[in-house]
Amino acid sequence: MMAALGAGAVVDALIPRELIFAQQPQDRLAAFRAQVGAVPIKAQQLGENLTLLSGPGGNVVVLSGPEGLLMVDTFAAPAWPRLEETLKGLGAGGRVKLVINTHWHFDHTDNNAPLRAVGATVVAHENTKRRMSHPQRIAMLDLDFPASPPGALPQRVFKDDYALKGNGEEIQLWHVAPAHTDTDVILRFEHANLLHAGDVFFNGRYPLVDGSTGGKVDGMIAACDRLLSLAGADTKIVPGHGALATKADLVKYRDMLSTAAERVRKLKAAGRTLEESIAAKPFTDLDPDWAGGRFKGDDFVKIVYLTL
Repeated sequence: MMAALGAGAVVDALIPRELIFAQQPQDRLAAFRAQVGAVPIKAQQLGENLTLLSGPGGNVVVLSGPEGLLMVDTFAAPAWPRLEETLKGLGAGGRVKLVINTHWHFDHTDNNAPLRAVGATVVAHENTKRRMSHPQRIAMLDLDFPASPPGALPQRVFKDDYALKGNGEEIQLWHVAPAHTDTDVILRFEHANLLHAGDVFFNGRYPLVDGSTGGKVDGMIAACDRLLSLAGADTKIVPGHGALATKADLVKYRDMLSTAAERVRKLKAAGRTLEESIAAKPFTDLDPDWAGGRFKGDDFVKIVYLTL
């Protein structure tokens, strides 16, 4: 169940997509957010002071220690009471010192505001703050988002890379060229030998590439190559959605993206329309391994076609 959640399968089971899409825009967003946020939080120990939290949104990593907690991503807003209680069990009295957003999407940034309210500093790429400061639309999900309130915006932003130290760990952040969005950040925890890929990597399912906010499928491939250059055979890789992964898992995912992009690129170059490309069923052999989440083969043809 938890592995399927990242691609939206659990949400689909709770509220079928046709019912969500039949609602008014703000009701649709509220329903989607409520269902994502209602999923239980599952904790997995990654190291002596590193914990992976999964469930109500993108995967969260928490680094604990005497200097306070450091978090990567923050789940959907309705999960806040349970997230707050979970953090209290991870040390430092649950006091969060620093939050890193991997990109602007709501299931990774929704709880910036309550974390800022209790003293945390939020770090993100400059495009994340820009996107959150204005209304946004994710066309593939037919969801419209209002601008975030000032108290939810990142206080520290960077353009290319950012480094920090805390609780005995060295963490490096890099912005990657437009991939899942134009706001994506990947991270390396040096001593723990761990990467957080954000939504550049959906483990075991077709990903969303959000062309509405700058996403490009070729950027997804390039970002995976960047991650692979940072990973060793024993590196733990936290995807934005899905189970904890290995380098081999990321290689398989990257190869799927490359194959999908080239097939759709050939269809477009031959003058095929989007509808004709979907009808060609170019991902029939890929679907058994990758269509188990929210996006099926036809959906992913559309995603790739529109983001090439």
